[in-house]
Amino acid sequence: MLESKYLKEDIRNIQKLMMIPALRNFETSNLSKLLRLSKIRQYDSDEVIIQEGAKDQWLYFLLSGKMRVEKEGIQIATIDKIGEVFGEMSILDGLDRSASVVAECPTVCLAVDATAKSRLPGENARTEFLLLLYQILAEFLSTRLRLTNEELVKAKKVQEDQMGSAAWL
Repeated sequence: MLESKYLKEDIRNIQKLMMIPALRNFETSNLSKLLRLSKIRQYDSDEVIIQEGAKDQWLYFLLSGKMRVEKEGIQIATIDKIGEVFGEMSILDGLDRSASVVAECPTVCLAVDATAKSRLPGENARTEFLLLLYQILAEFLSTRLRLTNEELVKAKKVQEDQMGSAAWL
């Protein structure tokens, strides 16, 4: 992995953040705070980004590339949409990483250090950052939960169809 230093609060970096769908609607001042806690990380193919069972404080946004999510060695998802958020569960619940995330090709991520809020000046800035972070996560989790519900309904329909077919045998 190649990693930058913490990013600087300049207009070019803020404009780049505004290209991430999850961050488009946020004020420049809030994006500026996010930059102070962020690094750019580059991964090679098959490089582990998040290790299942590990403890760490990083939240990620995909900037380019493609990754697979694995739980107990079984692929359960693919992350390939620019701006997609991952690594959020551990940030919210403080538990170990629930799955591994592995780069499938050269991949670039914005990595946000969720515990580095002390890098922000003043209690007010830290509180505003946490509110921003939780708003991003709440919106993302809502979308992910809706997709999971749709997948669950599809799986139950397939199961019902299979059970119905088995009754005729």
